[in-house]
Parts: sequence; structure tokens; C-alpha cells
Amino acid sequence: MKSQLLKMFCLPCVIAMWVLVLSGCGAAYHRNQAQDDGAKILTVGTVQREIRVGMTSADVVAVLGSPNIVTTDEQRREVWVYDKVSTETAYSKSEGGVFLLILGASSISGARSTTQKTLTVIVKFDEQAKVRDFAYHSSKF
Repeated sequence: MKSQLLKMFCLPCVIAMWVLVLSGCGAAYHRNQAQDDGAKILTVGTVQREIRVGMTSADVVAVLGSPNIVTTDEQRREVWVYDKVSTETAYSKSEGGVFLLILGASSISGARSTTQKTLTVIVKFDEQAKVRDFAYHSSKF
């Protein structure tokens, strides 16, 4: 009985069948990548929680880091501008393949999504270098 089965299925045919079965399996890969151009972690939440009227300029630097722009208003009081731009990219890639005895065939598909975020914070100081007002604007596209 055993010899009859071996005669029916030759060894190369059995190997080819296993390769066909195993190569049909696919794999999926997902990766998120974030690129941040800010030296400190500057978020709307940080501004809302930490920045207060009456803070010194040194306290603001400790929380937000150095500003991108320093200018003055019409009364020569300092105004600091923090401008942060970040890019978040999500990759999704899946591979699958079917091995054919003579010709190989496989498929690769994927998608990429990119999101831009901006955060602008404006801190206005009084004559004693204390925060008199601050504002922020956030956008995502």
C-alpha cells in the first residue's frame, strides 16, 4: 500500500505542493513615523496648562524653550512667537504571493497617509518682562 502511494505521488510533486501551500501566506506591515521640527515638546495642552499671565520670561523659556521670533509691539514691549510645524506619516504595506511551478507571482500593495500640523503661540510681555497676554492657533491638514 505504501509503495503504491509513493508511485502515485512523486517526491518533486509533494515538495511543489508544499511550496505552493506555504508561499500563499501573506504578511502585513504597518509603520507610523513622526517628524517633529520642535526642540521642546510644544503642544496646545502645554500652553493651556503651563503658561500664565504674570510669568517671567525665564519661566516661559523653561516651559516652551526659545522662541522662533522675537519682536516688539508699538510700545516697544517684547513679543515672542513660537511656530511649530510637524509632519506625521503613516505607512501600510501588505505582501502576498502564490508560487507557481514555472512562473512566480506575487502582489505588493500599500498606502501612505501624511498629516501636517501647525501650532503658533504668541506671548506678549510687559515692561517688567512678565507675560501680559498670550494666544495660540493650531491647525491640522
